[in-house]
Amino acid sequence: MGDQPLSPAALGILAERLGPLPLINHFLSRMGLLEVLEQHVPTADGRSTVSHAQALGVLLRSIIVEREPIYRQQESTTGFAPGLFGLDAAQAERLSDDRIGRALDRLFDADRAALLTEVVLAVAQRFGVRLQQLHNDSTSISLCGQYRQARGRRVRARSAPAITYGYSKDLRPDLKQLLFILTTDADGGVPVHFRCADGNTTDVRTHIETWNTLRALAGRADFLYVADSKLCSFDNMRHIAGAGGRFVTVMPRSRQEDAQFRKWIQLNSPAWELVWDRPNAREADGPRDLWYVYKPELPSAELYGIVWVWSTLLSLHQTHRRQKHLAAATEQLTGLKRRLASARARLRGAAQIDLQVAQILERYSVGRYLKVARVVREEHSFKQARRGRPGPDTAYRKITRRRYDIEWTMDEAAIAYDKRSDGMYPLLCNDRSLTPAQVLTAHKGQPRIEKRFEQLKTVHEIAPVFLKNEARIEALFTLYFLALLVQALIERELRQAMKAANIEHLPLYPEARACRRPTTEHILRLFSLAERVSVLNGAAVIRVFPPELTELQHQVLGLLGVPPSAYIDKT
Repeated sequence: MGDQPLSPAALGILAERLGPLPLINHFLSRMGLLEVLEQHVPTADGRSTVSHAQALGVLLRSIIVEREPIYRQQESTTGFAPGLFGLDAAQAERLSDDRIGRALDRLFDADRAALLTEVVLAVAQRFGVRLQQLHNDSTSISLCGQYRQARGRRVRARSAPAITYGYSKDLRPDLKQLLFILTTDADGGVPVHFRCADGNTTDVRTHIETWNTLRALAGRADFLYVADSKLCSFDNMRHIAGAGGRFVTVMPRSRQEDAQFRKWIQLNSPAWELVWDRPNAREADGPRDLWYVYKPELPSAELYGIVWVWSTLLSLHQTHRRQKHLAAATEQLTGLKRRLASARARLRGAAQIDLQVAQILERYSVGRYLKVARVVREEHSFKQARRGRPGPDTAYRKITRRRYDIEWTMDEAAIAYDKRSDGMYPLLCNDRSLTPAQVLTAHKGQPRIEKRFEQLKTVHEIAPVFLKNEARIEALFTLYFLALLVQALIERELRQAMKAANIEHLPLYPEARACRRPTTEHILRLFSLAERVSVLNGAAVIRVFPPELTELQHQVLGLLGVPPSAYIDKT
Protein backbone atom coordinates (compact mmCIF):
# COMPACT_ATOMS: atom_id res chain seq x y z
CA MET A 1 0.00 0.00 0.00
CA GLY A 2 3.20 1.93 0.10
CA ASP A 3 2.61 5.44 -1.16
CA GLN A 4 -1.17 5.53 -0.88
CA PRO A 5 -2.29 7.75 2.02
CA LEU A 6 -4.60 6.16 4.59
CA SER A 7 -8.01 7.67 5.05
CA PRO A 8 -9.05 7.91 8.70
CA ALA A 9 -12.63 7.19 7.66
CA ALA A 10 -11.57 3.87 6.14
CA LEU A 11 -9.65 2.69 9.18
CA GLY A 12 -11.23 0.21 11.54
CA ILE A 13 -10.32 -1.92 14.52
CA LEU A 14 -11.10 -5.60 14.86
CA ALA A 15 -10.74 -7.24 18.29
CA GLU A 16 -10.56 -11.02 18.20
CA ARG A 17 -10.67 -13.15 21.31
CA LEU A 18 -7.95 -15.76 21.81
CA GLY A 19 -8.67 -16.86 25.35
CA PRO A 20 -7.02 -20.15 26.36
CA LEU A 21 -7.63 -21.75 22.94
CA PRO A 22 -4.01 -21.44 21.68
CA LEU A 23 -2.88 -23.28 24.79
CA ILE A 24 -5.55 -25.98 24.37
CA ASN A 25 -4.75 -26.38 20.68
CA HIS A 26 -1.12 -26.94 21.60
CA PHE A 27 -2.09 -29.89 23.79
CA LEU A 28 -4.55 -31.25 21.21
CA SER A 29 -1.74 -31.16 18.66
CA ARG A 30 0.70 -32.80 21.03
CA MET A 31 -1.84 -35.58 21.69
CA GLY A 32 -2.56 -36.02 17.99
CA LEU A 33 -6.23 -36.11 18.91
CA LEU A 34 -7.67 -34.31 15.90
CA GLU A 35 -5.82 -36.61 13.48
CA VAL A 36 -7.21 -39.66 15.31
CA LEU A 37 -10.73 -38.24 14.99
CA GLU A 38 -10.24 -37.74 11.26
CA GLN A 39 -9.06 -41.34 10.96
CA HIS A 40 -11.81 -43.01 12.98
CA VAL A 41 -14.70 -40.66 12.11
CA PRO A 42 -14.16 -40.00 8.39
CA THR A 43 -16.51 -37.86 6.33
CA ALA A 44 -17.82 -39.85 3.39
CA ASP A 45 -19.89 -37.04 1.86
CA GLY A 46 -17.57 -34.79 -0.15
CA ARG A 47 -20.20 -32.05 -0.19
CA SER A 48 -19.75 -31.41 3.54
CA THR A 49 -18.07 -28.09 4.18
CA VAL A 50 -17.31 -29.08 7.77
CA SER A 51 -16.01 -32.61 8.36
CA HIS A 52 -17.26 -34.77 11.20
CA ALA A 53 -13.89 -34.52 12.94
CA GLN A 54 -13.91 -30.72 12.67
CA ALA A 55 -17.43 -30.53 14.13
CA LEU A 56 -16.42 -32.82 16.99
CA GLY A 57 -13.29 -30.72 17.52
CA VAL A 58 -15.42 -27.60 17.86
CA LEU A 59 -17.64 -29.27 20.44
CA LEU A 60 -14.64 -30.66 22.34
CA ARG A 61 -12.99 -27.23 22.60
CA SER A 62 -16.30 -25.71 23.64
CA ILE A 63 -16.71 -28.25 26.44
CA ILE A 64 -13.30 -27.26 27.78
CA VAL A 65 -13.63 -23.49 27.34
CA GLU A 66 -17.17 -22.23 26.78
CA ARG A 67 -19.50 -25.01 28.03
CA GLU A 68 -22.34 -23.84 25.85
CA PRO A 69 -25.13 -26.17 24.68
CA ILE A 70 -24.90 -27.71 21.24
CA TYR A 71 -27.37 -25.29 19.67
CA ARG A 72 -25.08 -22.35 20.56
CA GLN A 73 -21.83 -23.64 19.11
CA GLN A 74 -21.90 -21.27 16.13
CA GLU A 75 -22.27 -18.30 18.47
CA SER A 76 -19.38 -19.60 20.59
CA THR A 77 -16.99 -19.71 17.64
CA THR A 78 -17.97 -16.29 16.28
CA GLY A 79 -16.24 -14.19 18.94
CA PHE A 80 -12.90 -15.98 18.63
CA ALA A 81 -10.17 -15.44 16.07
CA PRO A 82 -10.63 -17.56 12.92
CA GLY A 83 -8.99 -20.94 13.01
CA LEU A 84 -8.83 -21.37 16.78
CA PHE A 85 -11.78 -23.78 16.68
CA GLY A 86 -10.31 -25.57 13.67
CA LEU A 87 -12.61 -23.77 11.21
CA ASP A 88 -12.17 -20.85 8.88
CA ALA A 89 -14.76 -18.08 8.64
CA ALA A 90 -16.72 -19.79 5.82
CA GLN A 91 -16.87 -23.09 7.68
CA ALA A 92 -17.94 -21.40 10.90
CA GLU A 93 -20.97 -19.94 9.10
CA ARG A 94 -22.04 -23.44 8.02
CA LEU A 95 -21.77 -24.88 11.53
CA SER A 96 -25.13 -25.71 13.09
CA ASP A 97 -26.53 -27.92 15.82
CA ASP A 98 -27.79 -30.31 13.13
CA ARG A 99 -24.26 -30.58 11.70
CA ILE A 100 -22.84 -31.35 15.13
CA GLY A 101 -25.66 -33.83 15.76
CA ARG A 102 -24.77 -35.76 12.60
CA ALA A 103 -21.12 -35.79 13.70
CA LEU A 104 -22.20 -37.28 17.04
CA ASP A 105 -24.11 -39.96 15.11
CA ARG A 106 -20.97 -40.89 13.21
CA LEU A 107 -18.95 -40.93 16.44
CA PHE A 108 -21.45 -43.37 17.94
CA ASP A 109 -21.21 -45.57 14.84
CA ALA A 110 -17.40 -45.52 14.90
CA ASP A 111 -15.18 -48.01 16.70
CA ARG A 112 -14.87 -45.81 19.77
CA ALA A 113 -12.94 -48.45 21.70
CA ALA A 114 -10.19 -48.40 19.07
CA LEU A 115 -10.32 -44.60 18.91
CA LEU A 116 -9.90 -44.13 22.66
CA THR A 117 -7.23 -46.83 22.84
CA GLU A 118 -5.16 -45.06 20.21
CA VAL A 119 -5.57 -41.72 21.97
CA VAL A 120 -4.62 -43.09 25.40
CA LEU A 121 -1.62 -45.00 24.05
CA ALA A 122 -0.39 -41.83 22.34
CA VAL A 123 -0.84 -39.91 25.60
CA ALA A 124 1.04 -42.60 27.53
CA GLN A 125 3.94 -42.41 25.10
CA ARG A 126 4.11 -38.63 24.63
CA PHE A 127 3.37 -37.56 28.20
CA GLY A 128 5.01 -40.41 30.11
CA VAL A 129 1.83 -41.84 31.68
CA ARG A 130 3.05 -45.25 32.81
CA LEU A 131 -0.26 -47.10 33.49
CA GLN A 132 1.12 -48.76 36.63
CA GLN A 133 -1.66 -47.95 39.11
CA LEU A 134 -5.21 -47.43 37.85
CA HIS A 135 -8.23 -46.26 39.83
CA ASN A 136 -11.79 -47.13 38.81
CA ASP A 137 -15.13 -45.73 39.91
CA SER A 138 -18.47 -44.75 38.44
CA THR A 139 -21.02 -41.98 38.82
CA SER A 140 -24.61 -41.57 37.73
CA ILE A 141 -25.56 -38.87 35.22
CA SER A 142 -29.14 -37.79 35.81
CA LEU A 143 -31.24 -36.88 32.77
CA CYS A 144 -34.43 -34.85 32.62
CA GLY A 145 -37.12 -36.46 30.49
CA GLN A 146 -38.86 -39.77 29.93
CA TYR A 147 -36.70 -41.28 27.15
CA ARG A 148 -39.35 -43.93 26.53
CA GLN A 149 -37.50 -45.43 23.55
CA ALA A 150 -34.12 -45.57 25.27
CA ARG A 151 -34.46 -49.13 26.55
CA GLY A 152 -31.22 -50.58 25.26
CA ARG A 153 -32.40 -50.74 21.65
CA ARG A 154 -30.24 -51.21 18.58
CA VAL A 155 -29.30 -48.01 16.79
CA ARG A 156 -27.73 -48.56 13.36
CA ALA A 157 -26.51 -52.06 14.30
CA ARG A 158 -25.05 -50.93 17.64
CA SER A 159 -26.49 -51.32 21.12
CA ALA A 160 -27.38 -48.00 22.72
CA PRO A 161 -27.47 -47.63 26.52
CA ALA A 162 -30.74 -47.87 28.40
CA ILE A 163 -31.73 -44.64 30.14
CA THR A 164 -33.64 -45.82 33.17
CA TYR A 165 -33.99 -45.55 36.93
CA GLY A 166 -31.24 -46.92 39.15
CA TYR A 167 -29.27 -46.18 42.28
CA SER A 168 -28.77 -42.43 42.01
CA LYS A 169 -25.42 -41.24 43.34
CA ASP A 170 -26.74 -37.70 42.78
CA LEU A 171 -29.56 -38.42 45.28
CA ARG A 172 -32.12 -37.92 42.52
CA PRO A 173 -34.08 -41.20 42.38
CA ASP A 174 -36.89 -39.33 40.61
CA LEU A 175 -34.75 -38.92 37.45
CA LYS A 176 -33.64 -41.49 34.93
CA GLN A 177 -29.91 -41.86 34.48
CA LEU A 178 -26.89 -43.37 32.78
CA LEU A 179 -23.76 -44.74 34.42
CA PHE A 180 -20.45 -43.01 33.63
CA ILE A 181 -17.60 -45.46 34.37
CA LEU A 182 -14.15 -43.87 34.56
CA THR A 183 -10.62 -45.16 35.15
CA THR A 184 -7.75 -42.81 35.90
CA ASP A 185 -4.01 -43.23 36.28
CA ALA A 186 -2.56 -42.57 39.73
CA ASP A 187 0.04 -40.30 38.12
CA GLY A 188 -1.88 -37.03 38.00
CA GLY A 189 -5.34 -38.59 37.83
CA VAL A 190 -5.17 -38.78 34.02
CA PRO A 191 -8.28 -40.51 32.59
CA VAL A 192 -7.33 -43.62 30.60
CA HIS A 193 -10.62 -45.44 30.10
CA PHE A 194 -14.31 -44.60 29.89
CA ARG A 195 -17.48 -46.57 29.39
CA CYS A 196 -21.16 -45.66 29.39
CA ALA A 197 -23.53 -48.25 30.89
CA ASP A 198 -27.26 -48.63 31.44
CA GLY A 199 -28.73 -46.54 34.23
CA ASN A 200 -29.58 -49.56 36.38
CA THR A 201 -26.16 -51.22 36.08
CA THR A 202 -24.52 -52.13 39.39
CA ASP A 203 -20.81 -51.55 39.88
CA VAL A 204 -20.30 -55.22 40.78
CA ARG A 205 -20.90 -56.21 37.14
CA THR A 206 -18.62 -53.67 35.52
CA HIS A 207 -15.18 -54.53 36.88
CA ILE A 208 -14.36 -57.66 34.85
CA GLU A 209 -15.04 -56.01 31.49
CA THR A 210 -13.22 -52.84 32.58
CA TRP A 211 -10.18 -54.75 33.82
CA ASN A 212 -9.97 -56.79 30.60
CA THR A 213 -9.99 -53.57 28.58
CA LEU A 214 -7.30 -52.04 30.77
CA ARG A 215 -5.14 -55.14 30.41
CA ALA A 216 -5.36 -54.88 26.63
CA LEU A 217 -4.65 -51.15 26.84
CA ALA A 218 -1.60 -51.50 29.10
CA GLY A 219 -0.34 -54.59 27.27
CA ARG A 220 0.18 -56.38 30.57
CA ALA A 221 -1.75 -57.58 33.62
CA ASP A 222 0.52 -56.59 36.51
CA PHE A 223 -0.78 -53.04 36.98
CA LEU A 224 -2.40 -52.30 40.36
CA TYR A 225 -6.18 -51.99 40.03
CA VAL A 226 -7.80 -49.92 42.81
CA ALA A 227 -11.55 -49.71 43.30
CA ASP A 228 -14.19 -49.41 45.99
CA SER A 229 -16.02 -52.20 47.82
CA LYS A 230 -18.00 -53.25 44.74
CA LEU A 231 -14.84 -54.90 43.47
CA CYS A 232 -14.81 -57.13 46.55
CA SER A 233 -16.84 -60.00 45.10
CA PHE A 234 -15.68 -63.57 44.61
CA ASP A 235 -16.04 -63.51 40.81
CA ASN A 236 -14.30 -60.15 40.35
CA MET A 237 -11.31 -60.93 42.53
CA ARG A 238 -10.91 -64.47 41.20
CA HIS A 239 -10.92 -63.22 37.60
CA ILE A 240 -8.27 -60.55 38.21
CA ALA A 241 -6.04 -62.69 40.40
CA GLY A 242 -6.38 -65.68 38.07
CA ALA A 243 -5.21 -63.60 35.13
CA GLY A 244 -2.12 -62.37 36.97
CA GLY A 245 -3.58 -59.03 38.01
CA ARG A 246 -3.19 -57.12 41.25
CA PHE A 247 -5.91 -55.23 43.10
CA VAL A 248 -6.68 -53.17 46.19
CA THR A 249 -10.25 -52.83 47.35
CA VAL A 250 -12.30 -51.99 50.43
CA MET A 251 -13.81 -54.95 52.24
CA PRO A 252 -17.53 -54.28 52.89
CA ARG A 253 -19.05 -54.42 56.38
CA SER A 254 -21.12 -57.44 55.37
CA ARG A 255 -18.07 -59.72 55.30
CA GLN A 256 -17.53 -62.03 58.26
CA GLU A 257 -13.85 -61.00 58.49
CA ASP A 258 -15.00 -57.48 59.31
CA ALA A 259 -17.28 -58.62 62.12
CA GLN A 260 -14.63 -60.95 63.51
CA PHE A 261 -12.02 -58.18 63.76
CA ARG A 262 -14.45 -55.74 65.40
CA LYS A 263 -15.31 -58.41 67.95
CA TRP A 264 -11.63 -59.27 68.53
CA ILE A 265 -10.66 -55.66 69.07
CA GLN A 266 -13.03 -55.33 72.03
CA LEU A 267 -10.55 -57.21 74.23
CA ASN A 268 -7.32 -56.82 72.24
CA SER A 269 -5.06 -53.99 71.11
CA PRO A 270 -3.57 -54.38 67.60
CA ALA A 271 0.05 -53.46 66.98
CA TRP A 272 -0.81 -50.39 64.93
CA GLU A 273 1.91 -48.96 62.67
CA LEU A 274 1.89 -45.18 62.24
CA VAL A 275 2.08 -44.30 58.54
CA TRP A 276 1.14 -40.60 58.39
CA ASP A 277 1.27 -37.86 61.02
CA ARG A 278 -0.05 -34.69 59.43
CA PRO A 279 -1.55 -31.41 60.69
CA ASN A 280 -5.27 -30.95 60.56
CA ALA A 281 -6.16 -29.68 57.08
CA ARG A 282 -9.35 -27.91 58.20
CA GLU A 283 -8.61 -26.64 61.69
CA ALA A 284 -5.25 -25.13 62.50
CA ASP A 285 -5.69 -25.89 66.21
CA GLY A 286 -7.50 -29.17 65.67
CA PRO A 287 -6.20 -32.68 66.41
CA ARG A 288 -3.55 -34.05 64.09
CA ASP A 289 -4.43 -36.33 61.21
CA LEU A 290 -2.94 -39.71 62.15
CA TRP A 291 -3.19 -42.82 59.98
CA TYR A 292 -2.28 -46.30 61.24
CA VAL A 293 -2.20 -49.72 59.57
CA TYR A 294 -2.30 -53.24 60.93
CA LYS A 295 -2.05 -56.53 59.04
CA PRO A 296 -3.57 -59.56 60.82
CA GLU A 297 -1.92 -62.93 60.39
CA LEU A 298 -5.18 -64.53 59.25
CA PRO A 299 -5.99 -63.74 55.58
CA SER A 300 -9.42 -63.47 54.02
CA ALA A 301 -11.56 -66.46 53.06
CA GLU A 302 -10.00 -66.25 49.57
CA LEU A 303 -6.50 -66.18 51.11
CA TYR A 304 -5.92 -62.53 50.19
CA GLY A 305 -4.10 -60.22 52.55
CA ILE A 306 -6.14 -57.94 54.82
CA VAL A 307 -4.85 -54.54 55.93
CA TRP A 308 -6.80 -52.70 58.60
CA VAL A 309 -6.64 -48.91 58.51
CA TRP A 310 -7.33 -46.56 61.40
CA SER A 311 -7.73 -42.80 61.01
CA THR A 312 -7.99 -40.73 64.18
CA LEU A 313 -9.91 -37.93 62.46
CA LEU A 314 -12.28 -40.43 60.89
CA SER A 315 -12.80 -41.92 64.35
CA LEU A 316 -13.77 -38.52 65.75
CA HIS A 317 -16.04 -37.88 62.78
CA GLN A 318 -17.90 -41.18 63.15
CA THR A 319 -18.33 -40.69 66.89
CA HIS A 320 -19.68 -37.18 66.38
CA ARG A 321 -22.00 -38.33 63.60
CA ARG A 322 -23.38 -41.14 65.76
CA GLN A 323 -24.16 -38.72 68.59
CA LYS A 324 -25.74 -36.29 66.16
CA HIS A 325 -27.94 -38.99 64.64
CA LEU A 326 -28.95 -40.30 68.06
CA ALA A 327 -29.95 -36.81 69.17
CA ALA A 328 -31.96 -36.23 65.99
CA ALA A 329 -33.68 -39.63 66.21
CA THR A 330 -34.52 -39.08 69.89
CA GLU A 331 -36.04 -35.72 69.05
CA GLN A 332 -38.15 -37.31 66.31
CA LEU A 333 -39.32 -40.08 68.65
CA THR A 334 -40.20 -37.50 71.30
CA GLY A 335 -42.32 -35.66 68.75
CA LEU A 336 -44.04 -38.91 67.80
CA LYS A 337 -44.71 -39.70 71.46
CA ARG A 338 -46.22 -36.24 71.90
CA ARG A 339 -48.51 -36.80 68.92
CA LEU A 340 -49.72 -40.10 70.31
CA ALA A 341 -50.56 -38.48 73.63
CA SER A 342 -52.53 -35.70 71.95
CA ALA A 343 -56.31 -35.77 72.19
CA ARG A 344 -56.50 -35.55 68.40
CA ALA A 345 -53.88 -38.14 67.61
CA ARG A 346 -54.52 -39.72 64.23
CA LEU A 347 -51.89 -42.46 64.52
CA ARG A 348 -54.13 -44.94 66.27
CA GLY A 349 -53.24 -48.08 64.38
CA ALA A 350 -50.33 -50.24 65.49
CA ALA A 351 -49.10 -50.68 61.89
CA GLN A 352 -48.96 -46.92 61.35
CA ILE A 353 -47.00 -46.34 64.52
CA ASP A 354 -44.54 -49.14 63.76
CA LEU A 355 -43.99 -47.69 60.29
CA GLN A 356 -43.27 -44.23 61.69
CA VAL A 357 -40.76 -45.66 64.17
CA ALA A 358 -39.04 -47.77 61.50
CA GLN A 359 -38.69 -44.76 59.20
CA ILE A 360 -37.07 -42.67 61.95
CA LEU A 361 -34.60 -45.41 62.85
CA GLU A 362 -33.73 -46.02 59.21
CA ARG A 363 -33.37 -42.33 58.38
CA TYR A 364 -30.69 -41.84 61.02
CA SER A 365 -29.25 -45.39 60.97
CA VAL A 366 -29.66 -45.85 64.72
CA GLY A 367 -31.71 -49.03 64.85
CA ARG A 368 -28.77 -50.77 66.49
CA TYR A 369 -28.62 -48.27 69.36
CA LEU A 370 -32.24 -47.30 70.07
CA LYS A 371 -34.64 -50.01 71.20
CA VAL A 372 -38.19 -48.76 70.68
CA ALA A 373 -41.22 -50.56 72.02
CA ARG A 374 -44.88 -49.89 71.33
CA VAL A 375 -46.95 -50.09 74.53
CA VAL A 376 -50.62 -49.73 75.42
CA ARG A 377 -51.65 -47.19 78.03
CA GLU A 378 -54.96 -47.58 79.86
CA GLU A 379 -56.86 -44.50 80.91
CA HIS A 380 -59.64 -45.06 83.42
CA SER A 381 -62.66 -42.84 84.08
CA PHE A 382 -65.88 -43.33 86.02
CA LYS A 383 -69.41 -42.46 85.02
CA GLN A 384 -72.74 -42.72 86.83
CA ALA A 385 -74.60 -45.87 85.97
CA ARG A 386 -77.87 -43.89 85.90
CA ARG A 387 -78.87 -40.29 85.41
CA GLY A 388 -79.65 -38.04 88.33
CA ARG A 389 -78.09 -36.24 91.23
CA PRO A 390 -75.26 -38.32 92.71
CA GLY A 391 -75.69 -39.52 96.26
CA PRO A 392 -74.17 -41.92 98.76
CA ASP A 393 -75.71 -44.91 97.04
CA THR A 394 -75.01 -43.83 93.46
CA ALA A 395 -73.49 -46.59 91.35
CA TYR A 396 -70.62 -45.85 89.01
CA ARG A 397 -69.21 -47.80 86.10
CA LYS A 398 -65.53 -47.76 85.12
CA ILE A 399 -64.69 -46.78 81.54
CA THR A 400 -61.27 -47.89 80.27
CA ARG A 401 -59.70 -46.42 77.16
CA ARG A 402 -56.57 -47.82 75.62
CA ARG A 403 -54.09 -45.63 73.79
CA TYR A 404 -50.83 -46.51 72.06
CA ASP A 405 -47.57 -45.07 73.29
CA ILE A 406 -43.88 -45.65 72.61
CA GLU A 407 -40.92 -46.11 74.91
CA TRP A 408 -37.26 -46.39 74.03
CA THR A 409 -33.98 -47.13 75.65
CA MET A 410 -30.40 -46.41 74.60
CA ASP A 411 -28.23 -49.49 74.14
CA GLU A 412 -25.04 -48.19 75.75
CA ALA A 413 -23.29 -51.52 75.25
CA ALA A 414 -23.84 -51.43 71.47
CA ILE A 415 -22.59 -47.83 71.33
CA ALA A 416 -19.45 -48.69 73.28
CA TYR A 417 -18.92 -51.77 71.11
CA ASP A 418 -18.99 -49.78 67.86
CA LYS A 419 -17.04 -46.85 69.30
CA ARG A 420 -14.14 -49.22 69.96
CA SER A 421 -13.64 -49.65 66.19
CA ASP A 422 -14.59 -46.15 65.01
CA GLY A 423 -12.38 -44.86 62.22
CA MET A 424 -11.28 -48.35 61.19
CA TYR A 425 -11.91 -50.17 57.93
CA PRO A 426 -10.27 -53.12 56.12
CA LEU A 427 -8.54 -53.17 52.74
CA LEU A 428 -8.08 -56.31 50.68
CA CYS A 429 -5.04 -56.86 48.45
CA ASN A 430 -3.78 -59.94 46.62
CA ASP A 431 -0.22 -58.64 46.19
CA ARG A 432 1.69 -59.91 49.21
CA SER A 433 4.82 -57.98 48.18
CA LEU A 434 3.13 -54.68 49.06
CA THR A 435 3.61 -53.46 52.61
CA PRO A 436 0.54 -52.31 54.59
CA ALA A 437 1.70 -48.72 54.16
CA GLN A 438 1.88 -49.17 50.37
CA VAL A 439 -1.61 -50.67 50.31
CA LEU A 440 -2.94 -47.65 52.20
CA THR A 441 -1.11 -45.24 49.91
CA ALA A 442 -2.64 -46.92 46.86
CA HIS A 443 -6.11 -46.75 48.38
CA LYS A 444 -5.74 -43.07 49.35
CA GLY A 445 -5.28 -42.22 45.68
CA GLN A 446 -8.92 -43.17 45.05
CA PRO A 447 -10.40 -39.74 45.93
CA ARG A 448 -8.62 -38.23 42.91
CA ILE A 449 -11.13 -39.88 40.63
CA GLU A 450 -13.89 -38.22 42.65
CA LYS A 451 -12.29 -34.89 41.71
CA ARG A 452 -12.67 -35.83 38.05
CA PHE A 453 -16.36 -36.57 38.61
CA GLU A 454 -16.71 -33.24 40.40
CA GLN A 455 -15.16 -31.44 37.43
CA LEU A 456 -17.42 -33.40 35.10
CA LYS A 457 -20.58 -32.29 36.87
CA THR A 458 -19.72 -28.83 38.16
CA VAL A 459 -17.09 -27.33 35.87
CA HIS A 460 -18.22 -28.97 32.64
CA GLU A 461 -21.89 -29.22 33.70
CA ILE A 462 -22.52 -32.53 31.94
CA ALA A 463 -26.06 -32.73 33.28
CA PRO A 464 -28.73 -32.10 32.23
CA VAL A 465 -28.10 -33.25 28.69
CA PHE A 466 -30.02 -31.35 26.02
CA LEU A 467 -30.34 -34.36 23.73
CA LYS A 468 -33.16 -36.87 23.19
CA ASN A 469 -31.24 -39.48 21.22
CA GLU A 470 -29.42 -41.89 23.55
CA ALA A 471 -26.87 -42.72 20.83
CA ARG A 472 -25.86 -39.07 20.58
CA ILE A 473 -25.75 -38.84 24.38
CA GLU A 474 -23.26 -41.71 24.57
CA ALA A 475 -21.15 -40.08 21.85
CA LEU A 476 -21.30 -36.79 23.76
CA PHE A 477 -20.08 -38.59 26.88
CA THR A 478 -17.08 -39.73 24.85
CA LEU A 479 -16.21 -36.10 24.13
CA TYR A 480 -16.57 -35.27 27.82
CA PHE A 481 -14.07 -38.03 28.57
CA LEU A 482 -11.66 -36.52 26.05
CA ALA A 483 -12.21 -33.09 27.61
CA LEU A 484 -11.33 -34.52 31.03
CA LEU A 485 -8.23 -36.08 29.48
CA VAL A 486 -7.04 -32.76 28.02
CA GLN A 487 -7.78 -30.98 31.27
CA ALA A 488 -5.89 -33.56 33.35
CA LEU A 489 -2.84 -33.40 31.08
CA ILE A 490 -2.62 -29.61 31.33
CA GLU A 491 -2.92 -29.78 35.10
CA ARG A 492 -0.36 -32.59 35.37
CA GLU A 493 2.17 -30.84 33.12
CA LEU A 494 2.07 -27.63 35.13
CA ARG A 495 2.38 -29.36 38.50
CA GLN A 496 5.26 -31.51 37.33
CA ALA A 497 7.04 -28.48 35.86
CA MET A 498 6.57 -26.55 39.12
CA LYS A 499 8.05 -29.44 41.07
CA ALA A 500 11.02 -29.71 38.70
CA ALA A 501 11.66 -25.96 38.96
CA ASN A 502 11.22 -25.93 42.77
CA ILE A 503 8.27 -23.55 42.48
CA GLU A 504 6.03 -23.99 45.53
CA HIS A 505 3.11 -21.85 44.34
CA LEU A 506 1.87 -19.49 41.65
CA PRO A 507 -0.35 -16.41 42.18
CA LEU A 508 -3.33 -17.88 40.29
CA TYR A 509 -6.02 -17.31 42.89
CA PRO A 510 -8.05 -14.06 42.90
CA GLU A 511 -6.14 -11.08 44.25
CA ALA A 512 -2.92 -12.87 43.17
CA ARG A 513 -3.05 -15.19 46.17
CA ALA A 514 -0.73 -18.19 46.17
CA CYS A 515 -1.93 -21.43 44.60
CA ARG A 516 0.10 -24.54 45.47
CA ARG A 517 -1.79 -27.07 43.34
CA PRO A 518 -3.12 -25.29 40.24
CA THR A 519 -6.03 -26.82 38.38
CA THR A 520 -6.77 -26.41 34.71
CA GLU A 521 -9.64 -24.12 35.62
CA HIS A 522 -7.17 -21.65 37.15
CA ILE A 523 -4.95 -21.84 34.07
CA LEU A 524 -7.80 -21.28 31.61
CA ARG A 525 -9.08 -18.35 33.65
CA LEU A 526 -5.62 -16.76 33.52
CA PHE A 527 -5.83 -16.54 29.72
CA SER A 528 -9.58 -15.94 29.40
CA LEU A 529 -9.24 -12.25 28.45
CA ALA A 530 -6.41 -12.61 25.95
CA GLU A 531 -7.23 -11.05 22.59
CA ARG A 532 -5.49 -9.61 19.57
CA VAL A 533 -6.38 -6.38 17.81
CA SER A 534 -6.12 -5.78 14.06
CA VAL A 535 -6.12 -2.39 12.34
CA LEU A 536 -8.07 -2.50 9.08
CA ASN A 537 -8.07 -0.31 6.02
CA GLY A 538 -11.37 -1.31 4.57
CA ALA A 539 -11.16 -5.08 4.37
CA ALA A 540 -7.35 -5.19 4.36
CA VAL A 541 -5.39 -5.85 7.55
CA ILE A 542 -2.58 -3.32 7.84
CA ARG A 543 -1.31 -4.19 11.33
CA VAL A 544 -1.90 -6.79 14.02
CA PHE A 545 -1.30 -6.17 17.72
CA PRO A 546 -0.88 -9.46 19.57
CA PRO A 547 -1.93 -9.68 23.21
CA GLU A 548 0.44 -8.24 25.76
CA LEU A 549 1.02 -11.23 27.97
CA THR A 550 1.82 -10.64 31.63
CA GLU A 551 4.89 -12.02 33.33
CA LEU A 552 2.75 -14.68 35.01
CA GLN A 553 1.22 -15.73 31.69
CA HIS A 554 4.69 -16.04 30.14
CA GLN A 555 5.81 -18.10 33.14
CA VAL A 556 2.83 -20.49 32.88
CA LEU A 557 3.31 -20.93 29.15
CA GLY A 558 6.97 -21.70 29.72
CA LEU A 559 6.16 -24.28 32.39
CA LEU A 560 3.60 -25.92 30.10
CA GLY A 561 6.00 -25.99 27.16
CA VAL A 562 3.71 -23.79 25.05
CA PRO A 563 5.75 -21.46 22.80
CA PRO A 564 4.86 -17.75 23.06
CA SER A 565 4.30 -17.79 19.28
CA ALA A 566 1.01 -19.58 19.98
CA TYR A 567 -0.28 -16.19 21.16
CA ILE A 568 2.04 -13.77 19.39
CA ASP A 569 1.87 -15.30 15.89
CA LYS A 570 0.08 -12.84 13.64
CA THR A 571 -1.25 -15.42 11.20
